Amino acid sequence: MKTEKYKQLIHQRILQTIEDWSGQETVEEQEIHRFFHNLKGTSGTIGLLEVEKFSEAKELLFSEKSSKELPREEWSQHLLPLTVLFPHVPERLVGVEDTSPVCSTTFEDQSIYRDRVLVIDDDVDFVTYVKEVLEQQNYPVSIALNAERGLKLFYEWKPSLILLDIVLPDKSGMYVLNQIVDKARQEHIPIIMISGNFSVANQIHAYRSGAMDFLAKPFDIELLTALIDNRFAMKKDWERSIIIDELTGAYNRKHFNQMMRHHIESFKRERQIFTLVMLDLDYFKQVNDNYGHIKGDEVLQAFVATAQAAIRPQDILCRYGGEEFALILPSTDALQGALLVKQLRKKFNAIKFETNDDCFQVTFSSGITEISNANSHTESLVEEADQALYCGKRGGRNQTVVYSDEMNEAKIDTFLNVIIVDDDALIREIVINRFSSWKPANHAKVQAFEYADGMSFLNSDWYKEGEKYIILLDGSMPDLDGLEVLTRLRESYPEQQLLIVMLTARNNKADIVQALQIGADDYVVKPFHMQELVLRIERLASRILG
Repeated sequence: MKTEKYKQLIHQRILQTIEDWSGQETVEEQEIHRFFHNLKGTSGTIGLLEVEKFSEAKELLFSEKSSKELPREEWSQHLLPLTVLFPHVPERLVGVEDTSPVCSTTFEDQSIYRDRVLVIDDDVDFVTYVKEVLEQQNYPVSIALNAERGLKLFYEWKPSLILLDIVLPDKSGMYVLNQIVDKARQEHIPIIMISGNFSVANQIHAYRSGAMDFLAKPFDIELLTALIDNRFAMKKDWERSIIIDELTGAYNRKHFNQMMRHHIESFKRERQIFTLVMLDLDYFKQVNDNYGHIKGDEVLQAFVATAQAAIRPQDILCRYGGEEFALILPSTDALQGALLVKQLRKKFNAIKFETNDDCFQVTFSSGITEISNANSHTESLVEEADQALYCGKRGGRNQTVVYSDEMNEAKIDTFLNVIIVDDDALIREIVINRFSSWKPANHAKVQAFEYADGMSFLNSDWYKEGEKYIILLDGSMPDLDGLEVLTRLRESYPEQQLLIVMLTARNNKADIVQALQIGADDYVVKPFHMQELVLRIERLASRILG
């Protein structure tokens, strides 16, 4: 660390302050307090311990809010002793310049970095020192010497971490914290408060207001860099947890939607093509039924591990729902995508999954489509890839099909299955009678089925690939609760193929919230009017059938 340079800078700053104040008739008491407050923090940080102790004692003699005017003969007796505390520094360092930029930042040069640090502190010597140390660690740093500039940089420069002093010349650091804390939380930006006043009250106030850490000036610079390293590692874990599927390690549906928007915009703006692949494990329900959900989870994890090893660094694998996955292939046309999937199929099909007395293999089907002017929307791309996927399923599975316009023209009739699972026989009869003859606006063929309990429903052969389902599920049933049935449905079947409406007599917000969190698409509280239920089903039908 180049501490000698900063010792010289501090000495020069002291001499310059004395010279500037000597040209004034008086100096306000609060200005003297601020001088010693800043000097205490900076000198301690770079190892000038005598200067730190001297400044700490002097700071206590002056009020930080007093406008009292002190003449030269009063303030000079407090500042002049500082000049003798630098015995091996030349008395006047006229030619020393700080070559590090303090208040300016070249945004273009630093745009390649991700972990940006914003330092909001009015002590120029301190921030210059911190800036150089952090940039030696490859952290780009921008500096604000007051609250106004700090707020501007927060919104425009978009830092990843903030060092914020409590004492600033225009507004307090707590004011800045209150202005930015909500957005900082949303974007997972750690805020570290720094201050020479490290009273318990100050620390409590900072933590309750949303600061993550509180560092007392002076602090060891290695402690600061270790803390920043730690907070950036934590930030990366946070961000990863938001977009990663916990079970498999693939990206989740939220990230899929974000990446699709990004690549569609790139196509519209720069004509950057990409290919979407929808992949679905064949007969996966039988794996869960025959070998259990733990073994089913192992199969999902093995598929993701195999796919991640087979794809390129720029490719994006997402768990779309259940056993269905989506693969975004940037700068790749459909035929190139098919070749990549072929390599993945060869590797995955070779895996043998072992049980106590058996072993089995699993295959997958996939559908591919390439972006064009005609389909440059997420919904259109997913629908085309799904059509190709189900062509592969109907053609015998374990194959890849590339979408073509002929598929859309030869689209087979869509079946919509309305299923009521309820232990109330009268409710089942009313629903079956109403929906058996129902004709949706999109001309899909409707079939209605009933089950008296969740177990008989799950154990039946109700699911047919390629068909769509709206399931009316009673929340309270004997043997197997509706929430448990809902959980199993979401774990075992493609989410986009079935929509689930909870029917519940529990007028309890907690139960409704739990159902929606597990994956229910809607809920109806009993007793309900049949017309209300029909309207709900019609809305869901238009959604699932497009």
